[in-house]
Amino acid sequence: MQLYGTIPPHLGNLSFISSVDISNNTFHGDLPVELAHLHRLKFINAKNNNFTGAIPSFLSLLPNLRSLYLSNNQFSGKIPTSLSNLTKLEVLQLQSNFLEGEIPREIGDLRYLTVLDLQLSQLTGSIPPSIFNITTMQVIALSGNNLTGKLPITICDHLPDLEGLYLGRNSLEGVIPPNLEECRKLQQLVLSFNEFAGTVPRELANLTDLTKLAMTALHLEGSVKFSSFSFPPSLYSYISRKLTGEIPMELGNLKKLQALGLSQNELTGSIPDIIFNMSALQIIDFGLNKLSGTLPSDLGRGIPNIEELFCGGNNLSGFISASISNSSRLTMLDLSNNSFTGLIPKSLGNLEYLEVLNLWGNNFVSDSTLSFLASLTNCRNLRLLTLSGNPLDGVLPASVGNFSNALQTFEVQGCKLKGVIPQEIGNLTEVTRMILVNNELTGHIPNTVHGMSILQELYLYDNKIEGTIPDVICNLKNLGALVLSENHFSGSVPSCLDYLQA
Repeated sequence: MQLYGTIPPHLGNLSFISSVDISNNTFHGDLPVELAHLHRLKFINAKNNNFTGAIPSFLSLLPNLRSLYLSNNQFSGKIPTSLSNLTKLEVLQLQSNFLEGEIPREIGDLRYLTVLDLQLSQLTGSIPPSIFNITTMQVIALSGNNLTGKLPITICDHLPDLEGLYLGRNSLEGVIPPNLEECRKLQQLVLSFNEFAGTVPRELANLTDLTKLAMTALHLEGSVKFSSFSFPPSLYSYISRKLTGEIPMELGNLKKLQALGLSQNELTGSIPDIIFNMSALQIIDFGLNKLSGTLPSDLGRGIPNIEELFCGGNNLSGFISASISNSSRLTMLDLSNNSFTGLIPKSLGNLEYLEVLNLWGNNFVSDSTLSFLASLTNCRNLRLLTLSGNPLDGVLPASVGNFSNALQTFEVQGCKLKGVIPQEIGNLTEVTRMILVNNELTGHIPNTVHGMSILQELYLYDNKIEGTIPDVICNLKNLGALVLSENHFSGSVPSCLDYLQA
C-alpha cells in the first residue's frame, strides 16, 4: 500500500490478532518488541521493506507462530538460536538480508518446518546436518552465501517430501551424493557455482519429477557465451574442482526435465543423443566443457520446446542440420568455439523468436553472397549476431540492411569478408556495437553510417578500406570506440572528432 515510516508499538495491543502482513512497503527501523505480546499470532509477513537491525529474538516468544517472512530487508547480525523455540513454525524465510555467522544447528529442532529460505546473505560455515533430518521439509534454499564443507552422503534419508534443494553460489565441495535419488519428490535441484568434484551421479535419473537440474561449476560476471572477445581459458580454471566424466545417458529418463545446466565443468565424451529427445526441455546448457562428437542429424525434432541451447566452448564437430528450425521456440543459440563445419543453415531464418545467435570460432562456410544472412533478416527479434572466426569467404550483402530494429550487436570478425561495406548498413539504426575487423573489405566507409545514430562501438581495423574518413562519423554522438587502424585511409583526420564526447 506504499506505506512508510516505522511500525508503531501500539500494534502490540491488538491481543486477538493472528496475522500481520505489512509486506511490500517501505517501512524502516526495528520491529517493535511489543509484538511479543501477540501470543495468538500465527503469521508474520514483513518482507520487501527496509527494516534494519538484528532479527528480533523476541519472536521466539510467539508460541503459535507458523510462518515468518522477513526476506528482502536489511536485517543484519546472526540468526538467533532462540528461533528454535518456535516449535510450531512451518515456514522460515529470511532471504536477501545481511545475515552473517553460521546457520544455527538448533534450526534442526523445528520438526514441522516445511520451507527454510536463507538465500542471498553472508552466512558461513557448514550446513548443519540436522536440517536434513526434518522429515516435513519441502524446500531448503541456501543459495548465495559463503557456505563450505561437504554434503552428507545420507542427505536424503529423512527428506521424503523435499521438492526443492537450492544450494548454488556457495563454496561447497566434495562429491554430489548419489543418495539424492532418495528424495523422490524432488523437482528442482540447484547445485551450481560451487566446488563439487567427481562425476554426475547416474542415480539422479531416478528423480522422475525433476524439472530443473543445475550443476554449473563456475560463474563469471558478464556473458562469456555471447562475446567474440572471449575471456582467456585461465579465467575459467581458477576453481580446480569441477565435475568430470561423461554426461550420464540415464538422464534421458527425466521426462519432466525443463532445464539442464552442466556448463563450465570438465565433462568429456559425446552428448547422449537421448538428451535431444527430451521433449519437455526448455534450456540446455553444456557450454565450456570438453565435450566431443557431433550433434544429432535430426537436431531440433526431439526438443520442440527448447528456448535456450548453449553448447559453446567444447570440441564438438560436424554439421548443423537444417532440422534445427523444428525447435521453433528458440530464443538463444550458442554453438561458439567448437569445430563445426559446413553451411550455416538458412532454416535458422524460420526461428521467429531468436534473439541471440553466436556461431563464433568454428569452421562454418557460406556461398559467396552470404545468402544465409538474408534468411536471418526474418528473425525480427534478433538482437545479437556473432559470426566471427568462421571462413565465410564472401561479400557482405545489401540484405544486412534488412535486419530488424531489434539488432544491437553485429560481429563478423576474421571471416574473410570481401567487397565493400554496403550502403544499406546505415539502416541498422539500433545497432550499438559493430565489429568487421580482420577481413578483406575494400572501398570506402559509406556516408550512410550517419543513420546508425546510437552506435557506441565501431571496429573496422585490419581491412583494405580506403579513401578519407567521412565527416558523417562525427554525427554519431554516442560513439565511444572508433578503431580504423591497419587500413588504406588517406587525407586528414576529421577535426570534428574532437567534439565526440562519448
